[in-house]
Amino acid sequence: MMSVVVFTLGQLAERLGATLHGRADRQISGLATLQEAQPEQLSFLANPQYRKFLGQTQAGALLLTPADAEGYAGDALLVANPYLAYAELSHLFDRKPQAVAGVHPTAVVAATAQVHASASIGPYAVIESGAQIAAGVSIGAHCVVGARSVVGEDGWLAPRVTLYHDVQIGKRVVIQSGAVLGGEGFGFANEKGVWQKIAQIGGVTIGDDVEIGANTTIDRGALADTQIGNGVKLDNQIMIAHNVQIGDHTAMAGCAGISGSTKIGKHCMIAGGVGMVGHIEVCDNVFVTGMTMVTRSITEPGSYSSGTAMQPAGEWRKSAARIRQLDEMARRLQQLEKRLAAVTSDQQTSSEA
Repeated sequence: MMSVVVFTLGQLAERLGATLHGRADRQISGLATLQEAQPEQLSFLANPQYRKFLGQTQAGALLLTPADAEGYAGDALLVANPYLAYAELSHLFDRKPQAVAGVHPTAVVAATAQVHASASIGPYAVIESGAQIAAGVSIGAHCVVGARSVVGEDGWLAPRVTLYHDVQIGKRVVIQSGAVLGGEGFGFANEKGVWQKIAQIGGVTIGDDVEIGANTTIDRGALADTQIGNGVKLDNQIMIAHNVQIGDHTAMAGCAGISGSTKIGKHCMIAGGVGMVGHIEVCDNVFVTGMTMVTRSITEPGSYSSGTAMQPAGEWRKSAARIRQLDEMARRLQQLEKRLAAVTSDQQTSSEA
């Protein structure tokens, strides 16, 4: 049974550099939402719509901004950004099992593979020839690390991650279960209606501090490598096609699909269900809202959307019917504009006469 981790509120305040309001000796053994927190737990207010729960929460203490703390009588840690403070403290209470260094007896490690003594290789994992596993790496059960692939220091691969050959993983990279990196890109040449396969001879390069969600796939490049920059965060079930480039610290939500040879800049946010056609470029600092279809390059930072927002079904059907009439309406408008121009011209001619 895992032991309970306990910190005093004073210790947490010191770790965060927070201003303490209340009892420094109050013991905190976990984190929870405002609605569910108990007296031994710490909670936080980051979204104004949850302010209504401040008066009812049973949390032992809260992470609050100085403004939100006004009028709150309970124990609190005052910080500029409660959500960021919560993110930092979450690691103190993380119950994820810690890997033990060494190679499990059921794992298969090629003679030419290099595995650091501090690395952990889980049950039934396969490490192929020429692969390199650096210090502090954890390879979960049933993972496959392909030939000549490299996993950098302190990387963590959940069970059932597959790295094909020639995949380069940076330091402190987290990859969740079911992710596949280095699969063959969707490359075919058409000859008289028959598809001829193109060998995908590039690889995949992943920067440092990247996180890749469950069942996300990143295809290898056709010639050059598919490239994921430092600090990139990819959600579950994302499709990254061959030769895509994603800039540093870009974040992408679930079910996004990025077509081949698309280049996405730094510090972008790509919401869920976004699709991008191939061979376009998206500049730095772009936010693309959910379900948007990006069909051309984006050259200016900012927020971009497409499609229609949700509305009651009856209203949507009326809007859809009007959309189908737009071509006819545009044609009639052009005819009216021509008639108006002709009438205006006749009136002007008459007045001059």
